[in-house]
Amino acid sequence: MQHGAPLDGPSSFAPRSGPGGLPAEVDRLVGRDAELAALRGRLERSRLVTVTGTGGVGKTRLALAAANGSQDRFCGGVRLVELSMVRDAPMVDRAVLEALAVTDHSARPPRSVLAEYLADRELLLVLDGCEYLVAECAALAAELLRRAPGLRILATGRRPLGVPGESVLPLGPLELADRPDRESAAVRLFTERAVAVVPSFAVTEANRAAVGALCRRLDGLPLALELAAVRLRTMSVERIAERITDRFQLLAGGDRAALPRRQTLRAVIGWSHELCTPTQRLLWARLSVFAGEFDLDAVEYVCTGSGLPADEVRDTVAALVAQSVVIRDEAAEGARYRMLEPVREYGAGWLEALGDTERLRRRHRDWYLGLATSCELDWFGPGQAEVAARVDRDLRNLRLALEFGLERASDPHIGQYLAGSLWFYWVGCGRLSEGRHWLDRALRRPGGNDGARAKALWVLGYVAALQGDTVAAVAALDECRALAERTGNAAAAAYAVHRTGCVALLSHDVPRAAELFGAALARYREIGELNSHVLLGQVGLALAMALRGDLEGAVAQCEQVRAVCLRYGERWALAYALYVLGYAAWRGGAGARAARELLCEGLAIHHALRDPVGMVVALELLAQLTDDGQGAAARAWPSLGGLRGGAHLDLDTAVSRALSAPTR
Repeated sequence: MQHGAPLDGPSSFAPRSGPGGLPAEVDRLVGRDAELAALRGRLERSRLVTVTGTGGVGKTRLALAAANGSQDRFCGGVRLVELSMVRDAPMVDRAVLEALAVTDHSARPPRSVLAEYLADRELLLVLDGCEYLVAECAALAAELLRRAPGLRILATGRRPLGVPGESVLPLGPLELADRPDRESAAVRLFTERAVAVVPSFAVTEANRAAVGALCRRLDGLPLALELAAVRLRTMSVERIAERITDRFQLLAGGDRAALPRRQTLRAVIGWSHELCTPTQRLLWARLSVFAGEFDLDAVEYVCTGSGLPADEVRDTVAALVAQSVVIRDEAAEGARYRMLEPVREYGAGWLEALGDTERLRRRHRDWYLGLATSCELDWFGPGQAEVAARVDRDLRNLRLALEFGLERASDPHIGQYLAGSLWFYWVGCGRLSEGRHWLDRALRRPGGNDGARAKALWVLGYVAALQGDTVAAVAALDECRALAERTGNAAAAAYAVHRTGCVALLSHDVPRAAELFGAALARYREIGELNSHVLLGQVGLALAMALRGDLEGAVAQCEQVRAVCLRYGERWALAYALYVLGYAAWRGGAGARAARELLCEGLAIHHALRDPVGMVVALELLAQLTDDGQGAAARAWPSLGGLRGGAHLDLDTAVSRALSAPTR
């Protein structure tokens, strides 16, 4: 945590280890003992509790403190769903799926998948930031609570969800002392944050009145107190109180009592804005186009331009961090940056006033389009795990770029191309359902570029095939092939033929699959294509050969794939080749031990990349080689809802058991 950063919101927690996990608390909750006890009591009595209040009052902070203290009560765990940056209604359900790490990839509606997953679990779901899509959050909460008796929901927002049975806890500002000589919760919070900024700070007889007056003028609003505390770096508490008073009188026309609390926070953020240099203000406004975290490379591309030279960007970001406008988080891959939502909203308002929102959102989209394109290229190489992690880190911004790309009537092809370029993430990293969402949306847009549309079509066909939606898969692939042949797009035509072979294989038409894989590989050779798709085409052909009894031919194909993978550092296709080699070893009489070694090597790769398709097919075959594997297989296949319907599986647990199981 950056020293002196505001600490009464999401920034008061360390980064999470993964989606849905609760962040670790890194400071003490100040002045909220009564509210915390009340919230815990309501969670005991009610299945839906909503904490409401104005921005900056500490709703998230209180909810997470209560959730952290409740983890032992729920055998299914406590999961956090961050909704403050979700603006696309269908993404609400998908955000919950992501937080729960649900691995179902069928074409069923996400809400049905959620309800089925939660039906027999005792779990607390924290829905944070419901104010932007209240109706959608309310409908989701009502249905899940009806269908999952062990579920409890803790929501935060500026107003209640309005669901029957909801218990609402209005959260007000921190307590203020009724006399200047008495310490209040607001004073305690201000003092703790002040010491974080200036370690020598203390409330003394000389400054006690000024501290108390400042806390009263800020209405005891936690985020406002924290932002004011940052000012101690450059001025005394007396001077801060004086400046705040002047600003309030200006805003309220001299009548302080007329100033509502939402204006209190805006006034303090506005004061921070006034204390920034023109360059800092400009960067603050431009940074508002980011969703969640971002890095300096993205900032330099998106925000550089008129009024902000490239060589000033990094120093300006550092200055905004020093003023707690921007929060810096340290991560293994380097520094990441973010803004609290009220601060981001303030910057977005200024960007709109400057008339620059459209241009900045376009630059933002272009940066993340470039990121997706480079990650697609890098996928064929030794850095696949790093590529997957990079997309994970930037997923919120990629979604925002997709949203903007699909909003634009003038260039729908960019949204189509971006959705298609992320094929490796949708398919290889457990995101089939989300990929289907974006691809369907992209292809519903009229017009665009033939090449971008063809790419989105074959990727949709691939995704739909793995979901078991054969009708949609065949329709998309047939359209892609016709479009590709009409426009002379040889690569798209090859991909369409290849993925039609996948449909045939998943439909158990093995001879047809072998024919299509062979035709696709011939097309790949004609155009000189070599990437993960080509290698998977060989693996598909090898599997079809093995299923028809040609184990020797299957092994020869897969050994070729293994050699290319080792040369280029490709791991994902290698894992599938190892699966076929394991199958051939088992069927060819080499023994369970030899087959298991090959399958476990591939399974470990799939697990590292978070590829549920690969994990499940490997688990199914391993199940026949281990003492307790049949039960694992029965639980494993349903997680690919499209291939075999049913319940869900904790793949991490299944993989761990499979890798440690004895060989018969």
